[in-house]
Amino acid sequence: MKCPYCGESDSRVIDSRPADDGERIRRRRECLSCQKRFTTYEVVETVPLMVMKKDKSREAFNRQKLLNGMMRACEKRPVSYQMLETAVDNIEQTLLNSYEREISTVYVGELAMQELKNIDEVAYVRFASVYRQFGDIDSFMEELKELLNRRTMKEDASEDARE
Repeated sequence: MKCPYCGESDSRVIDSRPADDGERIRRRRECLSCQKRFTTYEVVETVPLMVMKKDKSREAFNRQKLLNGMMRACEKRPVSYQMLETAVDNIEQTLLNSYEREISTVYVGELAMQELKNIDEVAYVRFASVYRQFGDIDSFMEELKELLNRRTMKEDASEDARE
């Protein structure tokens, strides 16, 4: 395993334990050259998920790319890294459970928006604005109105339940 700090390939495993879902192993490593520590995750290799982009090109599903996009949407928001990791885990599990080996970026984006909607509405709107490429302010406002209507319906339902 290559050290992310100095690039040296010799490291030793200090600690190993199952990760949250039991599907991965988390390993703490120490570089034998610079003595800095870093974490790696080991996963079972499966048939790769292929993502079909809008231009019909295909590439392997990259969970880090998805996580990075969601982190950008959550910048300066009260959303923890762990919440985003869990959301990406949920999306990845949904994709793997679908038994489809080729999925569209549209579907991945919709799943990401669903997760973000549950985590933080501002992050959801940020992600949706980039993902859906709103052409004008009217389409952006429509999305906001829909979000506000859903929030109002939830609040009304919870008030009815309290009564």
